[in-house]
Amino acid sequence: MHAWLCENPVGVDALQWKELPTPQPKAGEVLVEIKAASLNFPDLLIVQNKYQHKPPLPFVPGSEFAGVVAAVGEAVTQLKVGQNVACLAGTGGFATHTIAPAALCMPLPAGFPFVDAAAFIMIYATSHHALIDRAQLKARETVLMLGAAGGVGTAAIQIAKAAGARVIAAASTDEKCALCRSIGADATINYTQHPVPNSFREAVKAATDGKGPDVIYDPVGGDFAEPAFRSIAWRGRYLVVGFAAGPIPSLPLNLALLKGASIVGVFWGDFARREPKANAAMMQELAQWYARGLVKPVIDRTMPMGELKAAYAHMGSRAVKGKLVLVNP
Repeated sequence: MHAWLCENPVGVDALQWKELPTPQPKAGEVLVEIKAASLNFPDLLIVQNKYQHKPPLPFVPGSEFAGVVAAVGEAVTQLKVGQNVACLAGTGGFATHTIAPAALCMPLPAGFPFVDAAAFIMIYATSHHALIDRAQLKARETVLMLGAAGGVGTAAIQIAKAAGARVIAAASTDEKCALCRSIGADATINYTQHPVPNSFREAVKAATDGKGPDVIYDPVGGDFAEPAFRSIAWRGRYLVVGFAAGPIPSLPLNLALLKGASIVGVFWGDFARREPKANAAMMQELAQWYARGLVKPVIDRTMPMGELKAAYAHMGSRAVKGKLVLVNP
């Protein structure tokens, strides 16, 4: 097998494509022949030693992948050799093969392409947990999506529309705004045309007829967090999803008091660990939504697995719309 090996987490340039012995699964594990793996923001942080989870060295990055079960370990009864699966294991995906816990593998129904499957679990599980579980989103409510053209943003647009909500998508270019409208957003705001704080707040106010959004979905953080929160409706819910912009914002708590608003943390990974039955039911519902055409990952492009460093560079340019997926021949 071959894999991108991280022996020193000082950045992407230190990764090396190496030939390694093909491992054999232990009890509770499966060997997956990887067909596709998606690139997520944590995959960049982890090779820079900036991610909250720091795997022992050396490790193979790549948190999310899809492929074919090539071997099963003892006590694995829910999967069999030759079965197509998707997995969010945290590491191992940027390779031709990897070992994964069988419990983290999602069996793929017939007709679920590997590229879509490799870009599915993280963004749709995060967004469904955020909007449906944590925010208790209701039909006819309004959602403001920050970073709406990225992976979780595009997934969140589709999930909110499936729930019957109205969606305002905020993105950084006219092209990204057009993408958001093409997948269901009812209105869009171009960040660059509405600098913070006042212009952006006025744009949100105009898009909601002065009421403000009932739910704000924020995977970005940074400078737009406070003006967005200042625009929230009475009894609004502000979803803290992530900090792709880098800085972790500080929100004045008096705003929550004045708006009767909630600041709601979204940590899907721990939800899946602490509430596995609820998570499994959610993933089953999402697979059904995919089969019905309600959700489908937006794929910016596919690239050969050997071009991982170029893929990282493209993601770092913030030009990606949806998800970037690496594929093996």
